[in-house]
Amino acid sequence: MSVGNESLWMGVIDKYYSDNPPLKSLLLIHSKLVARKALAIVDAHPELGADRGFVEEAAMLHDIGIFLTDAPPIHCFGKYHYLCHGYLGADLLRSEGLPRHALVAERHTGTGLTLKQILERDLPLPHRDMIPVSIEEKIVCFADKFFSKTYPEEEKTVQQAEKSLAKFGQEGVEIFNGWCKLLL
Repeated sequence: MSVGNESLWMGVIDKYYSDNPPLKSLLLIHSKLVARKALAIVDAHPELGADRGFVEEAAMLHDIGIFLTDAPPIHCFGKYHYLCHGYLGADLLRSEGLPRHALVAERHTGTGLTLKQILERDLPLPHRDMIPVSIEEKIVCFADKFFSKTYPEEEKTVQQAEKSLAKFGQEGVEIFNGWCKLLL
């Protein structure tokens, strides 16, 4: 599978996850499945011009911030709400000199979050738009919707992914359906 810089993403994962083997294992399983699906999308749609190596790296690093959150069932014992893992991971990736990867981490929650949604829902997030913009961001975000960390090796169907998104509003389902037309 590896087309991106494996030493780059593995080095970052090792830096932040070496003291929590169960979480590191879960993160690697989830990220590799997301990367595999994302790369299959890139391969099926050369007309989109996505950067294949970057898609793999970004997929492997999109959830780097989960260890900072409070989600004990998946071995996360941090202090932040799980919803914060995207922007927290983006901050880590920026500190590692990976600003493009940081955008993927920050923008992958749901189908992205607008400033309006963050304010209306009083979400514990920075007040800014966090919506996938580049094709690579959209591909990783889309691929991520098919995998959870609760059941890490089970790929969701399109209908199951829609149902998960529907809990947070119809806007995300509509964006996801648009991505289905573009990416499947």
